[in-house]
Amino acid sequence: MSVLIVGSTALDSIKTPKAFNPKLLGGSASHAGVAASFFTDVNLVGVVGDDFPRKYTALYQQHGLDLAGLQVKPGKTFHWSGEYEINMNRRRTLATELGVFETFSPELPEAYRTTPFVLLANIAPALQHHVLDQMKKPKFVAADTMDLWLNIAMPDLLRLLKRVDLFVLNDSEAQQLVKEDNVVAALPKLHKLGPKYVIIKKGEHGSILSGPSGLFIAPAYPLKKVVDPTGAGDSFVGGLMGYLAGSKGPIETNLRRAMIYGSVTASFCCEGFGLTRTTKTSRADIEKRVKELLRISCV
Repeated sequence: MSVLIVGSTALDSIKTPKAFNPKLLGGSASHAGVAASFFTDVNLVGVVGDDFPRKYTALYQQHGLDLAGLQVKPGKTFHWSGEYEINMNRRRTLATELGVFETFSPELPEAYRTTPFVLLANIAPALQHHVLDQMKKPKFVAADTMDLWLNIAMPDLLRLLKRVDLFVLNDSEAQQLVKEDNVVAALPKLHKLGPKYVIIKKGEHGSILSGPSGLFIAPAYPLKKVVDPTGAGDSFVGGLMGYLAGSKGPIETNLRRAMIYGSVTASFCCEGFGLTRTTKTSRADIEKRVKELLRISCV
C-alpha cells in the first residue's frame, strides 16, 4: 500500500565545525519521503518556489516519489540555515526564510485522498487538520510535531491528537506537553489525549513505543561518526511508515519491526549532509544494517 506524506520541502544550509553546505535538499517531507520510498510508493505533498533546483525534483523522481501534490509557486523556496556545535545534540538556527511556505495550504489531488497510510510530517497542526479533512477513511494516520507547535498552536495540536493513530514526538516535547519528567510516566498521559500508539524519540538512545501490547524499546543503530543529524527524526518516521505501508498483516504485528527499519534508515541520514547519504543508499544496505542491529541488540 502507498503512503501519503505531507510536510515541508526546503533548502537547508548546514554548518558544522568541519564543513558548510548551502542550499541542500531538506524539509520534513523530503527526508520522510525518501526514507519511505525504500519500502513502498510515496505520494508527496509540499510546496516549493520557482527557484527550486531541477536536480532536486529529479532526485525525488529517482526515488519514485509521486509529485502530483507538489505545488510550485512564484517566489522563493523555504530556506533554513543552522549551525551545529562539536556536540551535535546542540544546534542553533541562523536564519529562517519561509518564502512560499508561509502561505502553504496543502491541496490533495483526488487520487491521493484514498491513500491508506498517512504521515503528517512536521508542519503546523492547522495544516495537518486540513489534510485529514480531505482524506477518505485512511487505514492508519501518524503525526509528527515539534516544540514550536506546543508553544504557539497547542489547541490545534490537542484536537489533532484525537484524529491520529500514532503520535511521534521527542522526549523534551513529551515533557512539555504533559508536564512529566519521566518518559515512561508520560506515556499514559499522552494516550489519554487520543492516540492509540505513541512513539517518543530519544535520538542516539533510540525510541520507545507504547501501545495496546505494552512497551517496546527500539535501539538506535550505533554510528562511529555523525556528519549531520538534520532530518534524522523525519527519516526515522518516514522509514517506519514506509515499512508499515509495504508490509502485510496487522499494524500491531508490524509496528515494532517498522521502528527498527526506521532507526536504520535514519542512521544513513546522519552519515552525510542533508539527503546526500540517504539518496545513495539501497534497500540491500538497509537490510544488512537491520540484520546487524537485531544481532547486537537481542539476547
